Formats: sequence, C-alpha cells, structure tokens
Amino acid sequence: MTATIIAVAQRKGGAGKTTLAAHLAIAFAARGCRVAMIDTDPQGSLAQWYRRREDRLGPGATGIAFVAVSGWRAPGEIARQACSHDIVVVDSPAAANEDTRAMFRAASLVLVPVQPSPVDVWATLPTLAIARREGVPALLVLNRVPARASLTAAMRSRLAEYDVGLATIGIGNRVALAAAFAEGWGIVESDQGSTAAAEIGALATEVMGLLPQAA
Repeated sequence: MTATIIAVAQRKGGAGKTTLAAHLAIAFAARGCRVAMIDTDPQGSLAQWYRRREDRLGPGATGIAFVAVSGWRAPGEIARQACSHDIVVVDSPAAANEDTRAMFRAASLVLVPVQPSPVDVWATLPTLAIARREGVPALLVLNRVPARASLTAAMRSRLAEYDVGLATIGIGNRVALAAAFAEGWGIVESDQGSTAAAEIGALATEVMGLLPQAA
C-alpha cells in the first residue's frame, strides 16, 4: 500500500513546525503505523533530533525511518519512502518555491501549525494559498497555545474566515514538548501521562481520521 504523506509546513519561524512533526510521527508509530520522516528543511533541526534519538536507542532501533534530503531530490525520496511505509511525515522548508510546491503536490495533507496571534495567521496565508493552488487539503493546527482561553477562541473565529480545515485539538505551549524533542524523544513515549502527551495523541487521532490510507 502506498503511504499517506503529511507535509508539515509553515513559513513563519517559531510556530513549532519541526517539533510538532516529530511528536506526531512518534505518536503514529506508537499506534502500529510504519512511519518514515523526511527532513527537507535546510535548517536540519529534525536531523539533529533524529541523531539524538539514534544515539539513545541505537541504529535500527528508533522505531521510524529517517532521511534528510532537500531541493529537487525530495519528491523522489518521498515517493520511495511511500512504497514501504504507512505514513510519511515531511518537514517542509520555510521557502515558498517550486521545490515546496512539488512536495505539496505529493502530499495527501498539508498540516500547518500556527500560533494564535494575528501576525502568525497572516504569515500562514501564503502556505495555504500554495496548498489551494496545488489542490491539496490543508489542516491548520493551533500550536504553542497560551493559557488565555479568550485569545484562543478569538483566533479560532478568525481562522474560520479562511475556509480551511482547523483541527479541533490545539497544542498548548508546554515546556515538556521542547524538552522531549531536545533529547530525541516523542512526548507520547517520554511522558505518557502528561497533558502534552494527551494533546499530541488526540491530534494524531484526528489527523489519522483524515487519512483514509493510514493503517
């Protein structure tokens, strides 16, 4: 079976794109899915996370496949990984160029983390426009959400104006997520009983419900 491909994308820095991609990938793997991660972002943050994970668990024992590749080679690598996995999670680069558009065309879903602030919402619009032009469904995920419920509710109302999917699950601004990422873990394995793990698990369930080919 060909994998479903999730491109995690956001042009604005600080949205938690790479951290969210890693935690979701481990949550998918914990549910028995064969998961591959592809780092196409020149910053290489996901590659650093995977190296730390491999140092901790050992080569071949990380529970997921991983490849770092960028530019024109990325679509071919995505296709290769899709042949032997259930879900391929692609950490997309911030640049909105032809390479990014090619990755979107290969995707089943574009997942767009956005912090609940007007500036972050505005910065997200070009990413959504690319997904729309390529005919790929997009799902916004409120990420790094502060405790102020009134702000979050206001931003949900604002995002509803853009005629795009909005995840019902938001991810709080929790230190545990960054700490687990820094050590090469997914939060669902390093802190299973935490609120952060519950949120990531619930988001993984919601996203999998949108992926008809997922295991």
